[in-house]
Amino acid sequence: MTEPAIGYVHSTESFGSVDGPGIRFVTFMQGCRMRCEFCHNPDTWNMGGGTPYTADELLEEALSYREYWGSKGGITVSGGEPLLHIDFLIEYFKKAKEEGVHTALDTCGQPFTYEEPFFSRFEELMKYTDLLLFDIKHIDNEKHKRLTMHGNENILNMATYLSKIDKPVWIRHVLVPERSDDDNDLMRLSEFIQSLGNVYKVEILPYHKLGVYKYAALNIPYKLKDIEPPTLERVNNANQILRVKEYKGYQTI
Repeated sequence: MTEPAIGYVHSTESFGSVDGPGIRFVTFMQGCRMRCEFCHNPDTWNMGGGTPYTADELLEEALSYREYWGSKGGITVSGGEPLLHIDFLIEYFKKAKEEGVHTALDTCGQPFTYEEPFFSRFEELMKYTDLLLFDIKHIDNEKHKRLTMHGNENILNMATYLSKIDKPVWIRHVLVPERSDDDNDLMRLSEFIQSLGNVYKVEILPYHKLGVYKYAALNIPYKLKDIEPPTLERVNNANQILRVKEYKGYQTI
């Protein structure tokens, strides 16, 4: 008999309201390969940490809050980067769908590849995934490398693939002054999003400094210490360029 996959959980949130439609049980997985300069959870980077869970154990905990979800709520798995735990996700989401639970995956897409064995596992996961919250850190590959220490080719490939299979997506973009708020880059990102046929919502997430104290605690240099959050004017400008108000399909999910 096959042993159940183990996922390593950093933390959970019982009443999440911003990580998908409705009220949700949100799981933050441990481990991430990217090193985003603006990351407010550097304590999730290390793959060696976290609390081990089987899918049954996590789903039992999630379902204990089901009465609060209403008709639109459900479960969301975030990170770190949840796709680093893909076998665990397949089991967790498959069991959740058997219980009639709406499933959402919050990912930056960094592990995505068409190479095996990952791609077949990803195809399997998509059978049980209702919605992806897809973070596009930067549309320009070189600027993406500066911001995250990784390129974005495979991330954009994943976005295109999700459009091909018509999997509902919410696009998220963290707006960081001097990093990801250039108008030309935002226009390129907007054009890319418009080329996709599966985008239900677009969100601008203004950069903040709420996690800076974690860098000091972990003895990690904080590279954006001299950069302040974007002004309301710049946030509104990004919302306009990315045509945020035009994406309203999420209301039907």
